[in-house]
Amino acid sequence: MTDKSIVLVGVPADTGSWRKGCLMGPDALRTANIFEVLSGLGFVVWDAGDLHAEPAGPIEYANDKVHHLADFAAMISSLDNFCRDNLKDGHVPIFMGGDHSIAAGFLPALARSAREEKAEQFVLWLDAHTDFQTLETTDSGNLHGMPVAYITGDSGLEDIIPGPSDRIKPENICMLGIRSVDPAERDRIARTAIDVHDMRAIDEFGIAAPVRAFINRVREAKGRLHVSLDVDFLDPEIAPAVGTTVPGGVNFREAHMIMEILYESGLVTSLDVSELNPFLDVRGKTSKLIVDLVASLFGRQVLNPVTRSIQS
Repeated sequence: MTDKSIVLVGVPADTGSWRKGCLMGPDALRTANIFEVLSGLGFVVWDAGDLHAEPAGPIEYANDKVHHLADFAAMISSLDNFCRDNLKDGHVPIFMGGDHSIAAGFLPALARSAREEKAEQFVLWLDAHTDFQTLETTDSGNLHGMPVAYITGDSGLEDIIPGPSDRIKPENICMLGIRSVDPAERDRIARTAIDVHDMRAIDEFGIAAPVRAFINRVREAKGRLHVSLDVDFLDPEIAPAVGTTVPGGVNFREAHMIMEILYESGLVTSLDVSELNPFLDVRGKTSKLIVDLVASLFGRQVLNPVTRSIQS
């Protein structure tokens, strides 16, 4: 039993992509009993419901492939305000998406909160994609391909919508599971200090070592650690409910190992689950798997069910 509390925040946004369905993600996780599972691990859990943001008006851009900029700006503002008003009491937030564009809203807010407490914000980005597109380089116009560029202040959006309230240092980001990167992203990522481990590296050297190395960096810096879990990080054979499937993802055991290692570190301060599209699921298997992974992150173990505290 722990006195730490968890707040569930639904962010049913799917305007970051042309494919609809991610707005059902938060309710799919609720249906898969995320509240009950976390409560059963000894946490006090508060479901804050879903955040909705209405855009003030259309925002145009020269690249006519880019769409829903106004929705993106409204979502960022709504999440930033929510974090400012509700995450001051030691709650561990779990943001339930929604497509991955939502990360542009809460990650700068978490970084601001960390700075105010003289701490560094770190991000473990579990994803098939680097999400490092800009308005100029995107071919699809999908804003769920831009959150990392936005949170590091390198998206080209700042002259069109408000920039991040606080930037996250590229060197404080570690990406795992990468296996789909556009040429423009590859060139830009190579000029940053982002730590990237693609599936080739994971296949060759294993997944535990880079996770532990990043955890050690967070611990040495006395930092805060956010885990950003995009469903397409997982192999589509075990997690089909995602609109951006890329073959060759992380398998069931590797995913649980990551979560168990993170739990044992005691350093995780926040989590998001993004790109869950229940419309594409098979009898809820992906939603159930995600809830099981969240349970591993928060202390469910086969041999030792005693819950240790997640740092706040």
